[in-house]
Amino acid sequence: MKKALAILILALLIISCKNGEGKDGYTLPTSNGKTNKILVVTKGVDWQGALGDEIRRVFGEHQVGLPQPETLLSVGQVDPSGFSGFMRNAKAILILQEGEKEGISVENNKYADPQVIVYGIAKNKEGLKNLIKNRGKEIINIFKSEDIKFTQRIFKKERVDETKFKTIQNLDITVDIPKRYRLVEDTGEFLWLRQHLKSGIARGDGTNNILIYSVPLQDENTVADNITAVRDTIGKKHIPGSKEGMYMITEQAYTPFTFESEIDGKKAYETRGKWEVKNDFMAGPFINYTIIDKKNNRLVIFEGFTYAPSVNKRDFLFELEAIAKSMKIK
Repeated sequence: MKKALAILILALLIISCKNGEGKDGYTLPTSNGKTNKILVVTKGVDWQGALGDEIRRVFGEHQVGLPQPETLLSVGQVDPSGFSGFMRNAKAILILQEGEKEGISVENNKYADPQVIVYGIAKNKEGLKNLIKNRGKEIINIFKSEDIKFTQRIFKKERVDETKFKTIQNLDITVDIPKRYRLVEDTGEFLWLRQHLKSGIARGDGTNNILIYSVPLQDENTVADNITAVRDTIGKKHIPGSKEGMYMITEQAYTPFTFESEIDGKKAYETRGKWEVKNDFMAGPFINYTIIDKKNNRLVIFEGFTYAPSVNKRDFLFELEAIAKSMKIK
């Protein structure tokens, strides 16, 4: 009996070990925490003071293009004395410390998997405040990039069979779209997929939507200026409202924000704004990636839009962003 028990314990130890995971070869625990949320490790007195104010100002900036104010990241705080056990398994951690070597560094999967820890080091509290002020955007991008990769790994495991969609095949692209998206329209030149959102949506009528299509590349210098006009043309042709004369347009009272971006190593433009249905009351946020495909003399366009009344929409748009950034043009 003792021998059998010893063999069982040894087997469990072998199963719990996995080379290349933890620093000692042990399997790391699964991290906790949602996307777009970070844990800041700093003293409580600093969190309540000027340093905490700067963190809340930089990380609390509102995400553009959303109907209601929502921050870029949700931020929590723990004192270094309480940073142990379950708290160390957070998925995204910012540790602020005083030290001689000033700057930021990144460590992955130290206490859990997946996990990213950003260390911010400065000589004193004023230095830490300036570090957040001057390099806060860089820190935000580190966390968002890791969240994108994490989300894409999940979607890649549960992706739809692209061979079912004529438009994806004709455009000669690949993109990791989760199976929960269902087909609305696939003409061979235009694809519309829809996911019904379940959590917190009144009457279950919320949706995330994906549009994929292409248009000819005419003048690269005017691409950014024409994004709204192109999407309005597509909306009128393919996205109808409940009655005749109703269709999706860019909200006229809100100017979209357009930024330079990159998809699959190609120059692209990211546009965030609000959509509405002409002559109706339906509306919501959208994110549009217009990719310049010089090789094929065209623009490949991925757009995601959300209809989710009465709930926050930042994380819905984030999932659409992760899907868009998985696109590859063959």
